[in-house]
Amino acid sequence: MNHSRRHWLRSSAFAGFGVATGLIRGPLTWRQLQAEPFQKSYESPYRLKFRHPEHELAEGFNENPWRSPEFESDIPHREWYSPEIRRKFGPWGPVARQYPPCPGIGRRSVEWLQDRVIYTASRWIGTPYQHHHIPDWNPPENWPWKKVAYGRNSKGVDCSNFSSFYYNYGLGIKLDTGIHQQGDRTTVRGPGGRGILTLERIEKRPYEELVRTLQPADLLYIRNKGGKIAHVIMYLGVVGQSPDGTPLVIDSTGGNHADSNGNKIPIGIHIRPFGPKSWYAQDLAHAHRIIHGISRVREGEAPPPEEGGAEEVNSY
Repeated sequence: MNHSRRHWLRSSAFAGFGVATGLIRGPLTWRQLQAEPFQKSYESPYRLKFRHPEHELAEGFNENPWRSPEFESDIPHREWYSPEIRRKFGPWGPVARQYPPCPGIGRRSVEWLQDRVIYTASRWIGTPYQHHHIPDWNPPENWPWKKVAYGRNSKGVDCSNFSSFYYNYGLGIKLDTGIHQQGDRTTVRGPGGRGILTLERIEKRPYEELVRTLQPADLLYIRNKGGKIAHVIMYLGVVGQSPDGTPLVIDSTGGNHADSNGNKIPIGIHIRPFGPKSWYAQDLAHAHRIIHGISRVREGEAPPPEEGGAEEVNSY
């Protein structure tokens, strides 16, 4: 990376985290400036209203290892597209690094930590759906590719790699990237990969009771037609603002969803409705609440997160 680009990334790309869909005010990030043209043209009716100032939620993002996409993996960026990485990881590409805990995590309120995770996830809105481990790995045309509805290889990430990544990047909590392992876990490594964090499991219940129970940043696991857990979404709660009052989630998935205006939501990472008749609500398996466990991390060592992914679900 040359000096001018490095300076630009430091000085502007992490300054505001505004997104092309108008969800957050501020300048576009480096990632959003690289978004696909058709993704840029989509105007979401949904908004995010954080309970804490955005500059506080972005604390540390202008420092290493958060400040550049080139640090998303422990593998040096110069090796991301090497024959060795192609042989070792195939279509998935480099695995995500273990990020440190966010600055001052021990003194943060639950509400701040929830906002931080959602704010982190929103930075990748507009990123396509791909079976990759990190969202900004962009393989060349001749690279092996796991076919998805997007139609071609590009940068991008699937649902469970996305949920693992924003919890890792935002709080330093790295989850399994395989959808089945992530959904089945009861404990994970704590922030920075240290200690044992116990997950709170929330079982499915009637819709109205469910939305009263769920909190921002809860992870919801969804079954496919065969009854297996196949997808994960993050509940936005009071942070998500919808014109019609429908609860909202953020995830990476296919294009079979419409927003409150009846417009098709593009493939990839976007905010989507969580209505009572949606696939998400109808086929919910259970939810995980992670953030409340941060203050109760105990000594010991949980198994390392397993690397995997999800299978794209195109018909609900």
